Amino acid sequence: MAFRRRTKSYPLFSQEFVIHNHADIGFCLVLCVLIGLMFEVTAKTAFLFILPQYNISVPTAVLGPRVFPSPRDADGTFITSTDSETVHYHYGPKDLVTILFYIFITIILHAVVQEYILDKISKRLHLSKVKHSKFNESGQLVVFHFTSVIWCFYVVVTEGYLTNPRSLWEDYPHVHLPFQVKFFYLCQLAYWLHALPELYFQKVRKEEIPRQLQYICLYLVHIAGAYLLNLSRLGLILLLLQYSTEFLFHTARLFYFADENNEKLFSAWAAVFGVTRLFILTLAVLAIGFGLARMENQAFDPEKGNFNTLFCRLCVLLLVCAAQAWLMWRFIHSQLRHWREYWNEQSAKRRVPATPRLPARLIKRESGYHENGVVKAENGTSPRTKKLKSP
Repeated sequence: MAFRRRTKSYPLFSQEFVIHNHADIGFCLVLCVLIGLMFEVTAKTAFLFILPQYNISVPTAVLGPRVFPSPRDADGTFITSTDSETVHYHYGPKDLVTILFYIFITIILHAVVQEYILDKISKRLHLSKVKHSKFNESGQLVVFHFTSVIWCFYVVVTEGYLTNPRSLWEDYPHVHLPFQVKFFYLCQLAYWLHALPELYFQKVRKEEIPRQLQYICLYLVHIAGAYLLNLSRLGLILLLLQYSTEFLFHTARLFYFADENNEKLFSAWAAVFGVTRLFILTLAVLAIGFGLARMENQAFDPEKGNFNTLFCRLCVLLLVCAAQAWLMWRFIHSQLRHWREYWNEQSAKRRVPATPRLPARLIKRESGYHENGVVKAENGTSPRTKKLKSP
């Protein structure tokens, strides 16, 4: 399965070979893991890569009745849950193996979207190199954000986090995660970790690398922090708000590349961006500053997953507020720069004086027609002035 139409052959395992064949290499590794499921000897190791680990049976009376998909255990057997128990998960070092497997899955999907969707569209648009790079970036993120918004919204609704906001901080620490919540976080971490080597594989311009590294690291810190500090419920709501705004922005940028006069979606994104920052700050302060502060178990206990201390709450709030303030500052700075460029263009147009039109000069032509600068009569003879006879 080849993802790129290559016209050159490169030495095996050379730098050029890895760059142009990284999706094929990832596909071979994923295929090896899937083949391992077919044999009893390697099935246990293969399931370590594919399925989330650290499952535990939790009484339903504590967590309330929920419906979850039937997962498998590490040895490949189905985990059956009775009416009084439900299978949940917690995190551990083995999650890194699962994340590594889904990094290769994400690299393959990235190559499929690039090859069969974005490359065909960009050829019709005839974009420059700078716009082509930004078009590919926005195209990939539109697909990812759209999928993540639908998936996150489904998880939030089925788990009842929207209908019961108190569940964001009640029963903390949220050590026991449902299957779909843990799998969502593993896939999110896999996507943003895969974005780091993609900067090298996609040959991103050096000017764009610092900007992309900033938001990649920002997502990794927030997602990993919510996952490791057992704030997964709050993290889902904040990711839903953030991904919805980012989806609107990158969609607006794709429409702008198709037609530069189409800027209406940017106005809608600008309005939604500020409201989203306000909602994120409000939810973070409400859940961490007020909700967790009123909980009884305020003790630092990493073994039980409890990080509900004053120092930890201040650090999390400071991180969230600093990130939102930085994003808002960049937004205001970019908006002021665009407005300044717009007004400079308008003032330059006003300063250009309108060239007055010269009045049309009436040219009186003699009768007949001109030939070689000589006026001739209609019959072809040159008109001559009549001589006046003297009396």
